[in-house]
Amino acid sequence: MSTRTPPTTEVPRLEDKTIQPIPANERHGKARDLFTIWFGSNIMIMTIVTGGLATTVFGLGFVPALVGIIIGNVVGGIFMALHSAQGPQLGVAQMIQTRGQFGSFGALLIVVIVVVMYIGFFAANLVFGGEAMAAVSPGISVDAGIIIIGVVSVIATIFGYRLIHAYARILSVAAGLALLLAFVWILFVNGLPAGFLEQGDFNWVGFMGTISVSALWQLAYAPYVSDYSRYMPQGTGSAPAFWASYSGCVLGTLFPMILGALVGTLAVTMSAEAGNVEIVGSLGALLQPWTLIIVGIFCLGVAASNAMNLYCGVLCTLTIGQTFRPSWLPHAKTRSIAAVVLFALALLIALFARDNFILFYTNFLSFLMYVLVPWTAINLVDYYLLRHGDYRVEDFFKRDGGVYGRFNWVAIGSYVAGALIQVPFSATAIYTGPLAAAMGGVDISWIVGLVVVAPLYYFAARVFRKTTEAAPFQSPVLATDLI
Repeated sequence: MSTRTPPTTEVPRLEDKTIQPIPANERHGKARDLFTIWFGSNIMIMTIVTGGLATTVFGLGFVPALVGIIIGNVVGGIFMALHSAQGPQLGVAQMIQTRGQFGSFGALLIVVIVVVMYIGFFAANLVFGGEAMAAVSPGISVDAGIIIIGVVSVIATIFGYRLIHAYARILSVAAGLALLLAFVWILFVNGLPAGFLEQGDFNWVGFMGTISVSALWQLAYAPYVSDYSRYMPQGTGSAPAFWASYSGCVLGTLFPMILGALVGTLAVTMSAEAGNVEIVGSLGALLQPWTLIIVGIFCLGVAASNAMNLYCGVLCTLTIGQTFRPSWLPHAKTRSIAAVVLFALALLIALFARDNFILFYTNFLSFLMYVLVPWTAINLVDYYLLRHGDYRVEDFFKRDGGVYGRFNWVAIGSYVAGALIQVPFSATAIYTGPLAAAMGGVDISWIVGLVVVAPLYYFAARVFRKTTEAAPFQSPVLATDLI
């Protein structure tokens, strides 16, 4: 069913909205904007470093690494894009919408975890971006590079939604061309050594680890992907929003990760130990004399991605505050203050943990997988299979949660069960579960979490859900509409 889009008014350049619903007359943009924001912002140093984990930390050869990266991104992108399609329909931030599943206070469990995720990713981007700036500009130290990228990210966050979208549109072209030049220079100018495909090997632990890390990259966007589609007119449609977000994020992630795996393999051929390979420095060496230009553009991508992390981290922080003061609807000034505070926290982590950051980063990714998978299963089942996109948005902002209550124990119980069921199947540097150990260290915890939580929540919610929660004024959004 088509929805008529009302006339729009000019949206301020300095965004004045934060967590409040976006009025119909301030909705703007087209589905293609979702392609550019996810394509441009993903072509950056941290994406390349993450792809490099496959051929360094996980010890894979280039071909199995390539297959694992493709599988993880293609599968993980489905969940990411299903969340994105919710934005135009509801017009609110993703963590506000989570109150519809967990209740007004129950959602705090998820929101707090997501704030930690944003700060962690922000710190990781600062470290990798700072190292890249130092590598291409000897006059800039790593610490100085960290601060420069952080300041640019804070400025973009203060201006908000429109500036971040515009920044990503420019990066889609600039970073896309830089990525193409990097591949051409490494493959056709430098060329590959004779034993390239013989470097590394296949092992199930590394292969599943590569799939998991690649899928997690996509899943990590789920808690805030709809924050960047909530300004879209409701008439945008779920299918266009889905496919624009999916194609932009998968393509924008896939090729930088492949570049990282390629650089990792080449670096390993020249190093005695794969675990000691430094992806950023190896990339810079392989791209000479284009290093300054290409890596410099990738650093701009770091600032864009960090602006997105910080922007959504701020929205989540404000969501926590609004839970206790339902009448409080913060605007641009409050967003600016919160952005500076979160930046300071991430900066401290980046400066004090940067010397052994790759270990911190891999453990951080493992932690995120365990806590994000149950939430994404619950959210998608609730939105597409139980409520079909029908929510009472005004009840998201009530202290008692309106029809959704303060706590939805079905969702909370399903979430906790989903986190616990993953433990025996997990394999990390800190802990290996008994079932993962029995499989030789292969980690399939996130797959188990999805398979268990989705039907558990579906059937439990069908049994215990209140009939008064239906909201007839919203037009339904069916999962089948996206196919």
